[in-house]
Amino acid sequence: MAARSTIFLLMLAGIGVMAIASAHAQNYPDKPIKIVVPAGSGGPTDVPARLLTQILPKLGQSVIMENRPGAGGAIGARSVVSAPPDGYTLMVGNTSVLAVIPSVSASAGYDPIMHFTAVAKLSESYQILVVPPSFPAQTLKELIAYAKANPGKLNIAHTGGGGLPHLTAELFKSLAGIDLIGVPYKSGGESVTAVLGEQVHMTFEGISILLPHIRAGKVRALAVTSSARTPLAPDLPTMIEAGVPGYEVTTFNGVVAPAGTPRDIVSKLNAAINAGLRAEENQLTLARIGAEPKPTTPEDFAAFIAAQAKKWSAIAKAANIKVD
Repeated sequence: MAARSTIFLLMLAGIGVMAIASAHAQNYPDKPIKIVVPAGSGGPTDVPARLLTQILPKLGQSVIMENRPGAGGAIGARSVVSAPPDGYTLMVGNTSVLAVIPSVSASAGYDPIMHFTAVAKLSESYQILVVPPSFPAQTLKELIAYAKANPGKLNIAHTGGGGLPHLTAELFKSLAGIDLIGVPYKSGGESVTAVLGEQVHMTFEGISILLPHIRAGKVRALAVTSSARTPLAPDLPTMIEAGVPGYEVTTFNGVVAPAGTPRDIVSKLNAAINAGLRAEENQLTLARIGAEPKPTTPEDFAAFIAAQAKKWSAIAKAANIKVD
């Protein structure tokens, strides 16, 4: 009898918790929402985050944006992990923060699967492999053949050990079966400048940074890292088409919340964000930074994050890349 009473009381408690959570979700939001951006202002993660300051107020509350750069984004990510899971603290995470950093750093301080609830994917973008106009290879296949004929003599710029551009280069080396020497720079802009000045032979960098140089004939584009051709550069072949089967690198931005955020709140946020992404003016804003809107469900975004984390963890392990 005592056991039955205990079970009954636990059931009542559970029903009470669910009722409180449902009430909170119905009233949500009833105060401002904070968006943490684990990067500095003006970058490719900052722009999609600013879209949320226009989209989410339609839920009835203002939105505060807080840039928290540092440690490649880990500082901002850790601040969100420790926030209450009530839907009032969100983060716009990217490929580096939600997949790469935890794969290469034992001190990242968070797990992208365990510590976050996926809310909505915002956008996807891709990188382009470029060489100086004077480089002897005109195509990706010719570059690979040239690299194999000159092992260890070609170099590739990236933005430092353990970053996404570094792993992007390592994936290229592995799948193409070539030997390239990595040359680290402080930023993608410096990597591109090094190619422009013919100080290095090649680099991968984002579409928005490279397209003006490509159109001006200052660099030669060989391939884009998307699995299918991008409408932002429709004449450019993919890495797969150009001769590296299985090569795909996606740079993404998306919204996550602390683990345990109620599903009803996540669903409300997801619906509002997806509706905003379908607005033409927001699509044009993303296109200006070389990105495409990618509305999806929280479940699909969670699966996408898990797949990206697994992918980059395997690449980092194979290349023995650790930053601490």
